[in-house]
Amino acid sequence: MTVAAGIGYALVALGPSLSLFIAVISKKPFLILTVLSSTLLWLMSLIVLSGIWRGFLPLMSTTWWPYSILILSSVAFQEALRLLFWRVYKKLEDILDSFADRIAKPRLLLSDKMEIALAGGLGHGVAHAVFFCLSLLTPAFGPATYFVDKCSQVPFFLVSAIIALAFVTIHTFSMVIAFNGYAEGNKVDQLFVPIVHLVAAMMTLINFASGGCVVGIPLLCFMAALTLMYCGKMTWGRLTENQNRVTLGNQ
Repeated sequence: MTVAAGIGYALVALGPSLSLFIAVISKKPFLILTVLSSTLLWLMSLIVLSGIWRGFLPLMSTTWWPYSILILSSVAFQEALRLLFWRVYKKLEDILDSFADRIAKPRLLLSDKMEIALAGGLGHGVAHAVFFCLSLLTPAFGPATYFVDKCSQVPFFLVSAIIALAFVTIHTFSMVIAFNGYAEGNKVDQLFVPIVHLVAAMMTLINFASGGCVVGIPLLCFMAALTLMYCGKMTWGRLTENQNRVTLGNQ
């Protein structure tokens, strides 16, 4: 039963990501490489952040503000890294387009660019899940489960899995939104991503309150759903606009 529970927690955290990988990413080797490189990049960034903060931990404080500083600095670092990741991708895109022109092949389509952004975001999300959830799940395969005093209603491992699922969703689709914002100079998209990231991260502090997980987890899932819906609306609008432009160009 505990083995089944451990596998279940892992699937809660990464099941949708695995489905997305099989359905979309696995069909194109370049997207697989993008996921792997993105995962490695974000894992390294989290290791760097943990190394920086290691000298200050554990925080001997019962107040929330020291943790908010930790979260704020971590989000700022990751958002700066996201922008750097996009700049590197943009240079690679220019190289691929130039190569396509030389061999008389079509350039990257808008859908191709969005898939690359999706793969980069999936790598970010998987890195987060591995770092903050899967690394904690080993005891879940043992003979018992674990509860914490602040959240005695839900097993600790299930809480970790749901939080990981929410952040995987946020990171995966935020990358698509961010790449579109950077490419189009859309300030709304550019601001939406770091704001959602910061708000979602700050919501995890609710878990410090007694029974806070009962409130914090639904709020975090709401932020994940909001990110998904915003990305879907943005993607539909961009693809429709691009298709209309192509249709007019062919007339």
